[in-house]
Amino acid sequence: MTSSPHMSEYRSSILGYPRIGPRRELKRALEAYWRGGISQQELVETGRELQEATWSELAATGLSQVPGNTFSYYDHVLDTAFLFGAIPQRFKALEAQLNPLDLYFTMARGMPDFPPLELVKFISSNYYYRQPEMEPDMEFALSADHVIDEIKRGAAAGIELRPVVLGPVTLLLMSKAAGDAPADFRTLDLLDRLLVKYEELFDRLARAGTTCVQLDEPYFTMERTSAELDAFQRAYDTLSRSPLRPRLLVTGQYGDFGPALPILASTNVEAIGLDLVAAPKTPAELAAIPGLRRKRLYAGVVSGRNVWKTDKYETLDYLQQLQQVIPDIVVSTSCTLLHVPVDVLSEFDLPGDVADRLAFAKQKVGEVVALARALKDGAPQRWRATSGELQVAPNDAVRKRVAAITDADRQRLPYSERRDAQQRALPLPKVPTTTLGSYPQSAAVKQARYDLGLDRISYDEYITVVKSEIEKVIRLQEDIGLDVLVHGEIERNDMIQYFAELLEGYAVTRNGWVQVYGSRCVRPPVLYGDVSRPKAMTVDWITYAQSLTDKPVKAILTGPVTMLAFSFVRDDQPPQETVVQLALAIRDEVTDLEAAGITIIQVDEPAIRTLLPRHPAGREEYLEWAVGAFRLATAGVKPETQIHTHMGLSGVAAVVEAIEDLDADVTYLVSATRNLYWVLDALKDAGLTRGVGPGVYETHSARIPDIDEVDELLTKALQAVEPERLWANPDGGLKTRHGWQLEPSLRNLVAAARRIRRRAGQG
Repeated sequence: MTSSPHMSEYRSSILGYPRIGPRRELKRALEAYWRGGISQQELVETGRELQEATWSELAATGLSQVPGNTFSYYDHVLDTAFLFGAIPQRFKALEAQLNPLDLYFTMARGMPDFPPLELVKFISSNYYYRQPEMEPDMEFALSADHVIDEIKRGAAAGIELRPVVLGPVTLLLMSKAAGDAPADFRTLDLLDRLLVKYEELFDRLARAGTTCVQLDEPYFTMERTSAELDAFQRAYDTLSRSPLRPRLLVTGQYGDFGPALPILASTNVEAIGLDLVAAPKTPAELAAIPGLRRKRLYAGVVSGRNVWKTDKYETLDYLQQLQQVIPDIVVSTSCTLLHVPVDVLSEFDLPGDVADRLAFAKQKVGEVVALARALKDGAPQRWRATSGELQVAPNDAVRKRVAAITDADRQRLPYSERRDAQQRALPLPKVPTTTLGSYPQSAAVKQARYDLGLDRISYDEYITVVKSEIEKVIRLQEDIGLDVLVHGEIERNDMIQYFAELLEGYAVTRNGWVQVYGSRCVRPPVLYGDVSRPKAMTVDWITYAQSLTDKPVKAILTGPVTMLAFSFVRDDQPPQETVVQLALAIRDEVTDLEAAGITIIQVDEPAIRTLLPRHPAGREEYLEWAVGAFRLATAGVKPETQIHTHMGLSGVAAVVEAIEDLDADVTYLVSATRNLYWVLDALKDAGLTRGVGPGVYETHSARIPDIDEVDELLTKALQAVEPERLWANPDGGLKTRHGWQLEPSLRNLVAAARRIRRRAGQG
């Protein structure tokens, strides 16, 4: 093909890169610093080494543009708040006592009398961010020395960096009003004040030699109001006319930029990045947008969300057609590569038919570079020959079982009848106390799991260690006085990976770590084929725990939608087909647990909100199959067996209504303390009729709630839920907590619940 005059050299870039390190070097350094094992200077040196290694590696691949300012010690949203001095008044007292990095960590992790910022899911990803708090009188102050330092260090290595900053409108929309802000205050009220600081940043970047800055506006790939779109228009009219600035690249990652796209195309912004994987657009559709042809288009055709290889032949054909209508193209990833592991070549024992289909961050960078070169010089012949290869054969037994499902397989007796049967079988006090599953794992059990993987110990030796730890967890809960116990998930490495290792159709990695928040990382499994359960996965562990106590022990399972959401899922069939296979596998486990005498089974679905379509059009269909999958997984039990679930509550009314449709007997809601009040308002409005456990303290924070605080929140909950339906529980698992945090928190929870019972007339 003849190259465009704009393509005298190929142009390629990515929108971000994993920052935790190829072997989780940052995680280890952070945790060592937090426990006092290394100095702040040692932590900073580790960070600089990781930054510079990433720049050098990306430049060496042949990328024509390397992103900068993508490193973070905890979270890039919190970084942006710090960049512009958005520090809430409740943390101001610490500014004189702590250095900036320790103040940053306090806002992220909390300390006594200083609860952390809220931990909130980032857009539709499996990443979480600390939600900035905005106040009406907040005075922003630019603190960009670290960004300028990066640019200078990159230049010294011969690498020009393109700084990445969260866009101003998304920053405000992803923030919340501080607790004492007036009811009519909206974070967007601060936009004009904030834009001044963005212009100040642009001035400093331009003077430091930066030629382009990337502003991410992912909140505009979901439904937005006319007022928010007006704010977006005002922001980019203003910023694109700044007197001294680099070129502006504005990206819409994770979905369809929608009405924000023609707004950007009408401004003086030079470049726009589109996610053409999550929201494909034909060249004709893009050509129809006025002004877009004159922009530089960062065509996000390599997925930053999944781990499957890009079909380069088909993708190149699309790019060639796109270039005919928008001549100035940069081949790019659809979003940051933060959400995928670093290098598939470190996975030496994946099945060959799986490994051949995978591309992690390093490989995706290679795909971007190869596509950009081919757009200029033409594709190798082998691309045509391999296009569409590497399909997995179906499992006929699984397919037949799916085809035999009927509506009756998703139905239980009406809740009113089940409730009477459960009260007779499970005599519990009002406001029963429980936890949601995981407990901290000792060094001994982690070492035993590691040794088992290397065949250093036998499976029987491993079982002995795990059973000893389970007994400790049971005895601790009995001593604390909890009413419904859990076995602590001691045998599990992760709520997803544990089950994936035991299901057919899944592959797991050794080094496929992905950052969730801060130092928290997971290894999402790869769901590549039809799913089935060869044998029971949890029954032996749960029945052993139940044999140790007269109190009921809940079984904890991960639900089908959450297994889907937190895995890298096959892309050769619709997700609603895959989730039915997962539901049948979980159903088998539920029925085996019941047959073994377990009376409470918790099937966690925190991710139902995660997969909710960004725009209303697809939500009804999604919730129909997501709710249907949960009911298929849980409807095969007797009325006396109590089904619990754990999920995040959303302000989207359809999700609140879906809680009732799940038909679980008890639903625990992620509703960390400062969020509890609007959760309870939503419960009242939705009129939920089943048991509810709104989490009354945040388990991601080291802070210990006192008895009065928990009592106050439970008392507030009783305005929405009668005591017979209310449960007292933390808002998440306890795996990340230390014993000195966990035990007093739970004792205070139990004491507060007992106060409530006394006031309700039950001792």
